[in-house]
Amino acid sequence: MARVAVIGGGISGLGTALMLGRRGHTVTLFEQDAREAGDDLDRDFYHWDRPRSPQAVQPHSFLAPVRTVLRTETPDVYADLLARGAREYHDFDWFGEHPPHRAGDEDLVTLRTRRIVLEAALAAALRRERTVEILRGRRVHALTFGEGRPHRVTGVRAGEETHPADLVVDAAGRRSPVPAWLVAAGCRRPVVDSHRAGIAYLCRWYRLRADGPRDPGRVKTGSAAPFAIAGVFPSDNDTFAVNLVLSTGDPTRGALTDPAVFEAATRRFPATAAWLDLDPEPHSAVLAMAGLDNRWTSLADDDGPVVTGLVNAGDSLIHTNPTLGHGAALGLRAAQYLATHADRIAADPSGYHTWTEQVLRPWFDAQVTADRSNEKRLAESSPLSDRRAAALGACAFDDPVVMRARAEVRHLVRPAHEAYGTDEVDRHVTAWLDAHPDFSPAHDGPTRDQWDALLPA
Repeated sequence: MARVAVIGGGISGLGTALMLGRRGHTVTLFEQDAREAGDDLDRDFYHWDRPRSPQAVQPHSFLAPVRTVLRTETPDVYADLLARGAREYHDFDWFGEHPPHRAGDEDLVTLRTRRIVLEAALAAALRRERTVEILRGRRVHALTFGEGRPHRVTGVRAGEETHPADLVVDAAGRRSPVPAWLVAAGCRRPVVDSHRAGIAYLCRWYRLRADGPRDPGRVKTGSAAPFAIAGVFPSDNDTFAVNLVLSTGDPTRGALTDPAVFEAATRRFPATAAWLDLDPEPHSAVLAMAGLDNRWTSLADDDGPVVTGLVNAGDSLIHTNPTLGHGAALGLRAAQYLATHADRIAADPSGYHTWTEQVLRPWFDAQVTADRSNEKRLAESSPLSDRRAAALGACAFDDPVVMRARAEVRHLVRPAHEAYGTDEVDRHVTAWLDAHPDFSPAHDGPTRDQWDALLPA
């Protein structure tokens, strides 16, 4: 069994530490923030200043891998998550009655909850683990190195103390200092592939009133204009978030931080208007997030690992713009792999690097491609032009076969070219188009003139 030091107490760090501890490894988790998610979810969510984690207050939809990993590795955490208010939503719930079952359908489930609920459930489980020591308010400021080529990490330094480890896991997030420490120590430089995402997010949180309406009806959770995307994120304990996505260069972005302007704008999209018509109570200001990128940081190059005794996980390894919601799903998959193979990875991390390239990297590349398309469309207010691609999206909400393919892509089961590229899906989309001869691609959100009229000069 290995001694493992985990740097960072976000979802990936918490999950990695918990799964390692339950396999009998001795784990020390270092988190520089002294506070942890507790029992008062609203206090922790709305009033915890977390400048290093701006995504913590943004809406989340946890994709199928989050659920499947938790149910497999930590069923008690999953039960606690549901007890704290998280809700399951199957993609086939859109139809009311599910179609005949196929293998794998049971996993096409989104967890609707705020991030703080998952953090609280993981933290509570870790407090019960005797093999895991949690050092909160303790910032790791250096690595220790032993002999060898490549360099071998032998532990971490926090304050005046040195903590030896057979394996160090960098789960410190997208701003991790670890790559710079490696370069300073004379290691070969980590391989970084970074792409700036020119996309900005604004959201506001609401709660349904106990004595008010609660059902928005059969309405999609997303709407779009040529220059903006609006979405609603149903969440735990009667909360939901309304979200806007637009280009970072959009001149109206600043005005949308005014709650009145934000609500007037989001009422012009059918998806978000249906939820705002329920007269919910606002529970936050308009929360903005931008300055994002997609970044892959590999601790291996063409010559192999740049260091041994150290691997990265979560956003330290793969940080993606949150449009597709991949972060927690990929982070927990990496955590599961690390926990399963910890002794082998401690001896030689090559297999871990190969696994991440084969299993995680394709989703990073897909996110980069999607973001380039979305950024260009939003910046240029481009109309929809690909009739068949638009039909594929529309057809999914009428046809369970196409919805299954859509769900498999969403939930990281199969890449788009495999899920949509079957003869069966092609036949169903063709039949749908034949039944809708007048279909043409169109946005359901406001025009630019309507949008600009809502905003102050």
